Amino acid sequence: MHQVKLAENIYYLGYNDRRTHLFENIWPIPHGVSYNSYLIVDEKVALIDTVERQYIDDYLEDIDAILAGRKVDYLVINHMEPDHSGALRAIVAKYPDIILVGNKKTFGFVESFYMKPVNILEVNDNDVLELGKNKLQFQMIPMVHWPETMISYEETNKILFAGDAFGSFGTLDGGVFDDEINLDFYEEEIMRYFTNIVGKYCPHTQRAIKKLAPLDIRMIAATHGPIWRTNLDWVLSRYNKWSTYTTENGVVVVYGSMYGNTQKMAEVIARQLSERGIKDIRVYDASKTHASYIINDIFKYKAFIVGSCAYNNAMFPNVETLLTKIEHMGIKDHYLGVFGNFSWNGGGVKNLMKFAEAVKWELVYDPVEEKGALKKDKYEQCIELANAMADKLLG
Repeated sequence: MHQVKLAENIYYLGYNDRRTHLFENIWPIPHGVSYNSYLIVDEKVALIDTVERQYIDDYLEDIDAILAGRKVDYLVINHMEPDHSGALRAIVAKYPDIILVGNKKTFGFVESFYMKPVNILEVNDNDVLELGKNKLQFQMIPMVHWPETMISYEETNKILFAGDAFGSFGTLDGGVFDDEINLDFYEEEIMRYFTNIVGKYCPHTQRAIKKLAPLDIRMIAATHGPIWRTNLDWVLSRYNKWSTYTTENGVVVVYGSMYGNTQKMAEVIARQLSERGIKDIRVYDASKTHASYIINDIFKYKAFIVGSCAYNNAMFPNVETLLTKIEHMGIKDHYLGVFGNFSWNGGGVKNLMKFAEAVKWELVYDPVEEKGALKKDKYEQCIELANAMADKLLG
């Protein structure tokens, strides 16, 4: 196997997962995902995180090939999620004297998932672990995106081992560094990784960005996706934009429709938005498109218009599932429009308004609700809803 180095004695140990369909058993990963670990070989040897358990055999073999009989002295645990700690038990079994490096919250997770840790080194902000020429400085960045999350900053080569921060969906198809790949392909996967995995914790992400700003970072090595060594601002600027809910002037229209009447309302609204000059319009059937992609576009665009038919006196189930995820994400500062349809009793729009109250986004127009087929008066109200949204976006 090729040995990939970040610096003279710092190795990349990464594995591409092209088999898993759902990341965290929730989010689609049609382009797969990588699991990245790192090995520093100095007077002391340190592993930075491990990998998902299906790669344990390859992982141990690759470590052996590099170390040629030397042992691993430290396992630095930046993040305890099992896709990064999956080989922890195997590493401890192979190197029984290894010292686990983490913060106070780390070791509770180690015990919960694997075993009671024996040899530990508890670190806090600004603590430094000297390996020889290489020195690891630690900073806590809790809730990006677990409570124990921290980063390790290698002071000699100025490498930020960032855990899940600045990560990405998508396998590394040959290229490992940002200057070896086409970033146009990865942009959507990087954003979707952020919005799906980290997006709930935008305030914590902002705190982390500010906390790490004083560090002289020359390379970012995350636990998923490419290693950033050339155009760090590409990923840093995007994380800053997304975590401040900075959006573009577009509209996401989502509907749930059984027999097509709610869909017709969505089509009218979308067409009128276009006639008003809005170019970025995304229309989704909640029964077809996974929430992963819809949430990603909600982070991208300022306006959200949602419609639901009534279903057993409630919202259409797939719309309800989506809105529960959106509410849970805590996304801020959007414009909102609401519409819907019913046949014999309401429930769709009534419950959409409960969502509106919960998210506290600005409602641009009264909810539009039709009974049965779309008729002239409600058609005109759909036009007015679209106009009200366009007015907001166009200022």
